[in-house]
Amino acid sequence: MPIGFPRKPGLVVYLTAGDPDLATTRDMALAAIDHGADVIELGVPFSDPLADGPVIQRASERAVARGTRLSDVLGLAKELRAARPACGLVLFSYLNPVVRMGIKQFCAAAKDAGADGVLLTDMIVEEAAEYLAAMQANELAPIFLAAPTSPDARLKAITGASKGFVYAISRVGITGTRDTVASDAPELVARLRRFTRLPIAVGFGISNATHVTAVGEFADAAIVGSALVALVERTAPADRARAVGRFVQGLLKDETGVEGGTRSSHGD
Repeated sequence: MPIGFPRKPGLVVYLTAGDPDLATTRDMALAAIDHGADVIELGVPFSDPLADGPVIQRASERAVARGTRLSDVLGLAKELRAARPACGLVLFSYLNPVVRMGIKQFCAAAKDAGADGVLLTDMIVEEAAEYLAAMQANELAPIFLAAPTSPDARLKAITGASKGFVYAISRVGITGTRDTVASDAPELVARLRRFTRLPIAVGFGISNATHVTAVGEFADAAIVGSALVALVERTAPADRARAVGRFVQGLLKDETGVEGGTRSSHGD
């Protein structure tokens, strides 16, 4: 099923689950939702996060060192779904933890936890038949990464297998903040629109309100990860949830500098 973005651009926020701990991750996610995030990506910490830059690598290492496991992230997802029924909720993981649990078992557990979708960073669409079958059986949205270097035939396969939204990588490389939105991003989104009517969200390097506004000119949503994880890393523990809420609200400033209004996602 599509994951809704009620305004343009929508906002997807990534948090590494378990950094600094699960309770604080929960509070930060709730703050992000209540200050405008449409979708929360809950990152499953992994010992070898090759697609991520140093900021998310450090967060993943800290969470792994604390003992955070896939089962813990599923439990956290269930808490968030109960607390904020209307928010989009995506599990973001490398393939290894999912394979260790078992793909069918994982998809059943993700459904039970209330997840809307799953993004496995190193799952390629050409080898996803078993995964896609399990996702469909559990009414979950598979989300795939689309890169500027992908030929049209591959973009067509990615969009054909995707549900919820398509994650457009704004540039080749690892995650991390950048000064401007990559020039490849609008062209990639235009190419993807030839093959799908799903919302297209742009990530990698999106870190401030100017970037979010720029993305809204050509895509449906912006994805913010490393900038938020870096904020968590440098903020005192007691202030983290409040800082995340302020940061997310600041991302949604309009061109006049006016803050976007706080939205309730309690489902009431």
